[in-house]
Amino acid sequence: MIVETTAIEGVLVLQPKVFGDARGFFFESFNQNAFDAAIGRQVDFVQDNHSRSARGVLRGLHFQRGAKAQGKLVRVTAGAVFDVAVDIRRDSPTFGRWVGVELNAENHRQLWIPAGLAHGFLVLTETADFLYKTTEFYSPSDEGAVRWDDPDLAISWPDLGEAPTLSAKDAAASWLRDLP
Repeated sequence: MIVETTAIEGVLVLQPKVFGDARGFFFESFNQNAFDAAIGRQVDFVQDNHSRSARGVLRGLHFQRGAKAQGKLVRVTAGAVFDVAVDIRRDSPTFGRWVGVELNAENHRQLWIPAGLAHGFLVLTETADFLYKTTEFYSPSDEGAVRWDDPDLAISWPDLGEAPTLSAKDAAASWLRDLP
Protein backbone atom coordinates (compact mmCIF):
# COMPACT_ATOMS: atom_id res chain seq x y z
CA MET A 1 0.00 0.00 0.00
CA ILE A 2 1.17 3.49 -0.83
CA VAL A 3 0.41 6.08 1.86
CA GLU A 4 0.20 9.76 0.91
CA THR A 5 0.12 12.47 3.56
CA THR A 6 -2.04 15.57 3.10
CA ALA A 7 -1.99 19.17 4.28
CA ILE A 8 -3.93 18.11 7.39
CA GLU A 9 -1.96 15.96 9.81
CA GLY A 10 -3.50 12.51 10.14
CA VAL A 11 -5.59 12.67 6.95
CA LEU A 12 -4.10 10.08 4.60
CA VAL A 13 -4.72 8.88 1.07
CA LEU A 14 -4.24 5.11 0.87
CA GLN A 15 -3.52 3.47 -2.47
CA PRO A 16 -3.74 -0.32 -2.38
CA LYS A 17 -1.60 -2.55 -4.55
CA VAL A 18 -3.92 -3.73 -7.35
CA PHE A 19 -3.22 -6.94 -9.26
CA GLY A 20 -4.91 -6.93 -12.65
CA ASP A 21 -4.95 -9.02 -15.80
CA ALA A 22 -7.36 -9.91 -18.61
CA ARG A 23 -9.72 -11.51 -16.06
CA GLY A 24 -10.12 -8.37 -13.96
CA PHE A 25 -8.38 -7.27 -10.77
CA PHE A 26 -7.77 -8.16 -7.14
CA PHE A 27 -6.72 -6.05 -4.18
CA GLU A 28 -7.00 -6.10 -0.41
CA SER A 29 -9.56 -3.42 0.37
CA PHE A 30 -8.74 -3.66 4.06
CA ASN A 31 -6.02 -5.34 6.10
CA GLN A 32 -5.98 -4.45 9.81
CA ASN A 33 -2.22 -4.86 10.21
CA ALA A 34 -1.37 -2.81 7.12
CA PHE A 35 -3.85 -0.10 8.07
CA ASP A 36 -2.56 0.18 11.64
CA ALA A 37 1.01 0.39 10.33
CA ALA A 38 0.00 3.11 7.84
CA ILE A 39 -1.52 5.36 10.48
CA GLY A 40 0.88 4.46 13.26
CA ARG A 41 -1.58 3.10 15.81
CA GLN A 42 -4.28 0.49 16.24
CA VAL A 43 -7.77 1.49 15.21
CA ASP A 44 -10.90 -0.56 15.80
CA PHE A 45 -13.79 -0.16 13.39
CA VAL A 46 -17.31 -0.79 14.71
CA GLN A 47 -19.60 -0.01 11.78
CA ASP A 48 -19.59 -0.25 7.97
CA ASN A 49 -21.88 2.00 5.89
CA HIS A 50 -22.82 2.01 2.21
CA SER A 51 -24.60 4.82 0.37
CA ARG A 52 -25.60 5.21 -3.27
CA SER A 53 -26.14 8.71 -4.56
CA ALA A 54 -26.96 10.34 -7.88
CA ARG A 55 -24.82 12.85 -9.79
CA GLY A 56 -24.74 16.23 -8.10
CA VAL A 57 -25.66 14.96 -4.63
CA LEU A 58 -23.51 16.55 -1.96
CA ARG A 59 -23.47 14.82 1.42
CA GLY A 60 -21.82 16.70 4.25
CA LEU A 61 -19.95 18.16 5.86
CA HIS A 62 -20.78 15.75 8.70
CA PHE A 63 -19.13 14.96 12.04
CA GLN A 64 -19.85 13.60 15.50
CA ARG A 65 -18.78 15.38 18.70
CA GLY A 66 -16.83 14.46 21.81
CA ALA A 67 -16.47 10.82 22.81
CA LYS A 68 -18.61 9.79 19.83
CA ALA A 69 -16.35 11.46 17.25
CA GLN A 70 -15.81 9.07 14.35
CA GLY A 71 -12.70 8.23 12.41
CA LYS A 72 -13.69 7.16 8.87
CA LEU A 73 -12.01 5.07 6.22
CA VAL A 74 -13.85 5.88 2.97
CA ARG A 75 -13.81 4.51 -0.58
CA VAL A 76 -15.89 4.33 -3.75
CA THR A 77 -16.77 1.03 -5.43
CA ALA A 78 -18.82 2.40 -8.34
CA GLY A 79 -18.66 5.84 -9.92
CA ALA A 80 -16.66 8.82 -8.66
CA VAL A 81 -16.82 11.46 -5.93
CA PHE A 82 -14.87 14.49 -4.83
CA ASP A 83 -14.22 13.69 -1.17
CA VAL A 84 -13.42 16.38 1.41
CA ALA A 85 -12.11 16.37 4.98
CA VAL A 86 -12.23 19.60 7.02
CA ASP A 87 -10.29 20.19 10.23
CA ILE A 88 -12.82 21.48 12.78
CA ARG A 89 -10.57 20.93 15.83
CA ARG A 90 -10.28 24.41 17.38
CA ASP A 91 -6.86 23.63 18.93
CA SER A 92 -5.38 22.33 15.67
CA PRO A 93 -2.82 24.33 13.66
CA THR A 94 -4.83 23.41 10.55
CA PHE A 95 -8.25 24.43 11.96
CA GLY A 96 -10.52 25.49 9.11
CA ARG A 97 -8.38 23.92 6.40
CA TRP A 98 -9.65 21.26 4.03
CA VAL A 99 -8.26 18.61 1.71
CA GLY A 100 -10.09 17.11 -1.24
CA VAL A 101 -9.37 14.09 -3.41
CA GLU A 102 -11.19 12.23 -6.13
CA LEU A 103 -12.11 8.72 -5.13
CA ASN A 104 -13.44 6.44 -7.82
CA ALA A 105 -13.96 2.81 -8.76
CA GLU A 106 -10.91 2.84 -11.04
CA ASN A 107 -8.27 4.40 -8.79
CA HIS A 108 -9.28 2.32 -5.70
CA ARG A 109 -7.98 5.09 -3.44
CA GLN A 110 -9.20 5.38 0.14
CA LEU A 111 -9.17 8.34 2.46
CA TRP A 112 -8.55 8.05 6.20
CA ILE A 113 -10.25 10.85 8.11
CA PRO A 114 -9.38 10.88 11.83
CA ALA A 115 -11.93 11.66 14.53
CA GLY A 116 -12.48 15.38 15.00
CA LEU A 117 -12.80 16.27 11.34
CA ALA A 118 -15.88 16.98 9.24
CA HIS A 119 -16.41 14.97 6.08
CA GLY A 120 -18.41 15.29 2.88
CA PHE A 121 -18.48 14.33 -0.77
CA LEU A 122 -19.93 15.41 -4.11
CA VAL A 123 -20.97 12.76 -6.66
CA LEU A 124 -19.32 13.37 -10.04
CA THR A 125 -20.81 10.49 -12.06
CA GLU A 126 -24.34 9.29 -12.87
CA THR A 127 -24.31 7.41 -9.55
CA ALA A 128 -21.69 6.48 -6.98
CA ASP A 129 -21.52 3.78 -4.34
CA PHE A 130 -19.68 5.09 -1.29
CA LEU A 131 -18.48 2.73 1.46
CA TYR A 132 -16.98 3.67 4.79
CA LYS A 133 -15.88 2.17 8.05
CA THR A 134 -16.30 4.12 11.29
CA THR A 135 -14.54 3.93 14.64
CA GLU A 136 -17.70 4.84 16.59
CA PHE A 137 -21.35 3.94 16.18
CA TYR A 138 -23.70 6.51 14.71
CA SER A 139 -25.04 8.73 17.50
CA PRO A 140 -27.81 11.14 16.44
CA SER A 141 -27.46 13.22 19.61
CA ASP A 142 -23.75 13.83 18.86
CA GLU A 143 -23.97 14.60 15.16
CA GLY A 144 -23.31 17.95 13.55
CA ALA A 145 -22.73 19.47 10.15
CA VAL A 146 -20.87 22.41 8.64
CA ARG A 147 -22.20 24.12 5.53
CA TRP A 148 -20.63 22.86 2.33
CA ASP A 149 -20.43 26.43 0.98
CA ASP A 150 -19.02 28.13 4.09
CA PRO A 151 -16.98 31.10 2.79
CA ASP A 152 -14.50 30.72 5.65
CA LEU A 153 -13.63 27.27 4.27
CA ALA A 154 -13.76 28.24 0.57
CA ILE A 155 -13.80 24.62 -0.61
CA SER A 156 -13.13 24.33 -4.33
CA TRP A 157 -15.93 21.90 -5.17
CA PRO A 158 -15.97 20.73 -8.82
CA ASP A 159 -18.40 22.70 -10.97
CA LEU A 160 -21.05 20.33 -12.33
CA GLY A 161 -22.98 23.14 -14.00
CA GLU A 162 -25.79 23.20 -11.43
CA ALA A 163 -26.26 23.61 -7.70
CA PRO A 164 -25.67 20.44 -5.67
CA THR A 165 -28.58 18.40 -4.33
CA LEU A 166 -28.63 18.61 -0.53
CA SER A 167 -30.63 17.00 2.25
CA ALA A 168 -32.71 19.36 4.41
CA LYS A 169 -30.25 18.74 7.26
CA ASP A 170 -27.25 19.70 5.13
CA ALA A 171 -29.00 22.80 3.76
CA ALA A 172 -29.54 23.96 7.37
CA ALA A 173 -26.01 23.15 8.59
CA SER A 174 -23.99 25.57 10.73
CA TRP A 175 -21.23 27.90 9.66
CA LEU A 176 -17.80 26.87 10.94
CA ARG A 177 -17.55 30.07 13.04
CA ASP A 178 -20.81 29.17 14.82
CA LEU A 179 -19.73 25.73 16.00
CA PRO A 180 -19.32 25.44 19.78
